[in-house]
Amino acid sequence: MPRYKLTIEYDGAPFFGWQVQETLPSVQGALEAAVKAMTGADARVHGAGRTDAGVHARGQVAHVDIEKQFPPGRFRDGLNAHLRPHPIAVLEADIVPDTFEARFSAVKRHYRYRVINTRANLALDIGHAWRVPRRLDADAMHAAAQRLLGKHDFTTFRDTECQARSPEKTLDQLDVLRDGREIIIVTSARSFLHSQVRSMVGSLVWVGEGRWTADDLSAALAARSRAACGIVAPPEGLYLVKVDY
Repeated sequence: MPRYKLTIEYDGAPFFGWQVQETLPSVQGALEAAVKAMTGADARVHGAGRTDAGVHARGQVAHVDIEKQFPPGRFRDGLNAHLRPHPIAVLEADIVPDTFEARFSAVKRHYRYRVINTRANLALDIGHAWRVPRRLDADAMHAAAQRLLGKHDFTTFRDTECQARSPEKTLDQLDVLRDGREIIIVTSARSFLHSQVRSMVGSLVWVGEGRWTADDLSAALAARSRAACGIVAPPEGLYLVKVDY
């Protein structure tokens, strides 16, 4: 039975997250329906990351096993035909060894968060970025972000319903950049806790607004308490951009 690796992008706005829901639309559910329409068989599509409701992807990776072997390009194009009109696109399809696992074979995940720092209402970026009207100090945000690099207990930045066995994660990158009115937060790690990225971003925005200092961020991390977290950034600004294997 051939195993296909899929590289996928999607607009998360219409979906209640990646994971299949019984009665609500999901990215995984739409992909599995497309696979069934093309092959006639039920098949589970396994993703590298379970993005939350409203979160987008430019480089989500998944794998699926199907009985019939298709040329990769034909499989990609067939899935895209059946995915319409969902805002989901299969960018690449490749046949991989059956030892490949989209989730467990991953060695690093890369996320990007978009903040539009403007007093004006959003027009083209509605649903695709977080509007923050108060002027943000991106340099202060970046300097504070470096306090979170390395291996730590990230309980403070972990959703209370997170199912990970351990709150310890190793953060490899957390950069804050300004490009005109846009603040871009770029982060990477082997894996993240539930809501970790959005929790870190919200706390960094407090630093950028002057509510917190870098020392306050360090103290929040050291507290190992969800109550010590700053605001949690909304999902619409978050993008899964790449998964490394």
